[in-house]
Amino acid sequence: MLKKIADWPYHDYATRLSVAVVYAFIAAIAVNFFYQPGNIYSSGITGFAQILTTLSKQFVGHTVPVSITLFALNIPLFVLAWFKIGHKFTFFTFITVFLTSFFIHIIPETTLSTDPIICAIFGGAISGVGIGFALKNGLSSGGLDILSITIRKQTGRSVGSISMIFNVMIMFVAGLLFGWPYMFYSAFAIFMSGKLTDALYTKQRKMQVMIVTKQPDKVIEAIQDSMRRGITIINEAEGAYKHDKQTILFTVVTRFELPALEAIMRETDPLAFVSISENVRILGRFYEESMD
Repeated sequence: MLKKIADWPYHDYATRLSVAVVYAFIAAIAVNFFYQPGNIYSSGITGFAQILTTLSKQFVGHTVPVSITLFALNIPLFVLAWFKIGHKFTFFTFITVFLTSFFIHIIPETTLSTDPIICAIFGGAISGVGIGFALKNGLSSGGLDILSITIRKQTGRSVGSISMIFNVMIMFVAGLLFGWPYMFYSAFAIFMSGKLTDALYTKQRKMQVMIVTKQPDKVIEAIQDSMRRGITIINEAEGAYKHDKQTILFTVVTRFELPALEAIMRETDPLAFVSISENVRILGRFYEESMD
């Protein structure tokens, strides 16, 4: 394993390590400044770790820190990722989870507000920014990410329903432990986190692009040089106004790739007509960059 790590590009290693440090610090701020003081539960494994910490005093006799429960819950998932996803992915996920647990442990829990709504808003927003930043830079925060990627690789199916069920259970437990209003506060925090994650992490949002152009060869070459996307070509299309012959190109890109596509069109054919449909559903093969 050490030899494999030594073979990885230094720039990639340094970038991901820097992102892991930033994410870990942001996640610790969300947990220690807002979630814990406000009795708000996060989504995913972090929320489950908070539940175990809350119940530990009753069953163990003393409170087990969130940092310990979070890291312990991820250990079996590291093993799963090592065999089912990839060694590099597992290595960086381990570093990210370790740093997150470390920062949660060393940063003191600070009560900025006891208002659960304020804690839900700011905790969810900060958490979402951290998760989105990590995903955008090719890092996983561990937890359910590992399970989701594993199932998607094995079956090709989305596992959003698993995350939804898991998070509903977390919200239900929050209501049982702290009162039913806290179930809704936790739900609001999870909603905020999801929205901020989606705003930053745009690689999973797919868009269908229709290009009507008189320069198809230049456009196709530029797109395929810049991104790994297939293109469907319809030749001899006729405009209804001037009855001139044009070519229609169809492709699907991610929201993350859209600025690159816009730059390509400005350079190759600024007079082309481009229509973009957001959030399309894809059946069949669509290339996604590996996180390993």
